[in-house]
Amino acid sequence: MRNRRTLPLVMTLVAAQFVVMLDSSILNVALPSIADDLDLTPVGTAWVLNAYFLSFGGLLLISGRAADVFGRRRILLLGAGVLVVGSLVGGFATGDVQLIAARLLQGAGAAMLSPAAMSVILSRFTGPARSRAMAGWGAASTVGGAVGVTVGGLLTAALGWQSVLFVTAAVAAAIGVAGCVFVPAAEPGAPRRFDATAAGLITAAALAVVFAVLSAPHSGLISMPVLAPAALAVACLMGFVFVERRSADPLLPPSVLRDPRVAGGIAVNLLGGAARIACFVLVALLLQQVLEYGPALAGLAMLPTSLAGFAVSTLLLPSALNRLGPQRVVVLGLLLLVLAHVLLATVDNGDDYWLRVLPALVIAAAGVALSFTPTTLVIADGIAARNAGVSSGLASSTAQIGGAIGIAVFGAVDAAYRAPILEAGGGSVAAAEAGLQAAQLAAAGSAAAGVVIALLTFPGLRPSRRGERTPG
Repeated sequence: MRNRRTLPLVMTLVAAQFVVMLDSSILNVALPSIADDLDLTPVGTAWVLNAYFLSFGGLLLISGRAADVFGRRRILLLGAGVLVVGSLVGGFATGDVQLIAARLLQGAGAAMLSPAAMSVILSRFTGPARSRAMAGWGAASTVGGAVGVTVGGLLTAALGWQSVLFVTAAVAAAIGVAGCVFVPAAEPGAPRRFDATAAGLITAAALAVVFAVLSAPHSGLISMPVLAPAALAVACLMGFVFVERRSADPLLPPSVLRDPRVAGGIAVNLLGGAARIACFVLVALLLQQVLEYGPALAGLAMLPTSLAGFAVSTLLLPSALNRLGPQRVVVLGLLLLVLAHVLLATVDNGDDYWLRVLPALVIAAAGVALSFTPTTLVIADGIAARNAGVSSGLASSTAQIGGAIGIAVFGAVDAAYRAPILEAGGGSVAAAEAGLQAAQLAAAGSAAAGVVIALLTFPGLRPSRRGERTPG
């Protein structure tokens, strides 16, 4: 009976992450059609994507806290409902303002859905069962993003871009129904206080950071759209620390941040998130601008990455977590990312895809699968189960913010190395080679820095005393 009840629960929670990642990518291929249909400006087109990541990345932590206080099932169902509404509003949008508002709603729904679902896994499962469930979670992240790109292109070509949003609404609605049936209601416990002041300050800080990072490519680093929100983020963080020190039930207890697993995990997730998320953005540019593939061929060239990521997440990750522990698996994953970025930095125009690109993509997929989910588990190990929503929100938000920062920083490196070649009259392919090689090496450096921090902070990686083995 327990197995019959557990499997539908895990499948529902994993499906929640699937739709979150589906929604993050399903609109990408449809964007040119949307821009033509709604007559969007370049900035408006960019913010159709950015709006989702702004609300998603900015609201993850507060949503995780809300799940801990108000009930994980309740927040999961609310998130599914908001995602349905946002998708329907977007599907019927007739202008950029309405569509951007819909994307903000979609991001908010996803920000509630993801940490609520993950926190159920973290709070209800332990040992090998948790490893298997989190491996499924990682596989859903990989497959969701890949399916989003593929399905988005097919639906846009066959039925128009609006169908992309309607399909997202239908999937989110199905998950809401499954959540009503399979996700158990919270057991009665002592009432907890939702500190609105602290939650508001940390959310404002996260939103300001994400807004500044997303604005940098269009406005420049030294500009008001970047500097003003950056200053606001610092002020909000200072206020958050002041409020938390006086709270009876703090959102993020100071003792938690003193735990090396949490503090180190946050830093590792920022650096690893930068390398993970930027990796496939840089690869897409490499395929089209250096190897000169068309969009369709570039999409097919990326397909093995998704298959490899799914295989590693489902077949290798659970046993690796059980045998090595999440701390050691994180280091292994980051080292694979370093190797993948270095290999991709050596690819030049005319190189063979099968010999030079595909092996690096497979290694990158393994590095992604073996670094994100284990980092989440390291952070969760340092936070009490009653705060599982906060730990899941913290893990997801730091990865998203790290990814946004990585794309901005590595993009700036790319541009800096392209400019001299173009100014000297060099060709666009030569400029792309120089810029993307430098960006890939910068991403490798980010992952390597994550390895160093993990080795310095994770307790399970320190030499044991008197022959005692420290758990990984």
